[in-house]
Amino acid sequence: MLYFKEYIHSESKEWVVFIHGAGGSSAVWYKQLKDFKVHYNLLLIDLRGHGKSAELPQAIYNEEYTIRAVTEDIIEVLDYIKLPPAHFMGVSLGTILARQLAELQPDRVKSLVMAGAVTRLTTQSRVLVFLGNAFKKVIPYMWLYSLFAFVIMPRKQHAESRNLFIREAQKLCQKEFIRWFKLTKDINPLLRYFKESDLGIPTLYVMGDQDVMFLEPVKKIVKNHTSSILKILDKCGHVVNVEQPQRFNEISLAFIRSQP
Repeated sequence: MLYFKEYIHSESKEWVVFIHGAGGSSAVWYKQLKDFKVHYNLLLIDLRGHGKSAELPQAIYNEEYTIRAVTEDIIEVLDYIKLPPAHFMGVSLGTILARQLAELQPDRVKSLVMAGAVTRLTTQSRVLVFLGNAFKKVIPYMWLYSLFAFVIMPRKQHAESRNLFIREAQKLCQKEFIRWFKLTKDINPLLRYFKESDLGIPTLYVMGDQDVMFLEPVKKIVKNHTSSILKILDKCGHVVNVEQPQRFNEISLAFIRSQP
């Protein structure tokens, strides 16, 4: 089972589940903990091969990775602790996993908060994926990951979140990186389906105005999904919860509180 950590509130019955992105770990949420644990019970999960889940004997799985299989890892944790319906928060690739979980078990999801959401692969991101697939077995994975991090988070003010993801990615091994990278072949068909399917679950997208790779597709999906709203943070890149934590926390907490 994946590594997870709970923060139990003495009075609240509400839960918020945090799902990080590829190459990261639950450490990416460190700027949310103080504000969120005042109001809610929290569950942080390290995905397979990431963070403290990388230390588990079963961390390197034999079967090919799929979005569904990685999502079912998360569901196994929810089942184990008998988690009631909760609010789910994802960042970057973690937003795809949160959306897939809502697709598989919608009754478990009270709302979704999508930080730096990935809803479509643009031409630029498809080029990166192509290059990654072409060279993933011959170039050290940290070279590729660092390149992706700089392309997605290129500006000076993105340095903290960029360095955080690079530092956490160093805990992966080459084999694990390759298995995760192969997930990219699943993403485009899945995202096309997500775009067409509105689950009716209240969803908040929080994006940075400098997120050149992923902001425009989110704008389009929000127009078609009546249950979704979009908040754009000025002078902010892809990892909004790290770059502008105070504003992100305020917006996200207000959204969660507004849910029945």
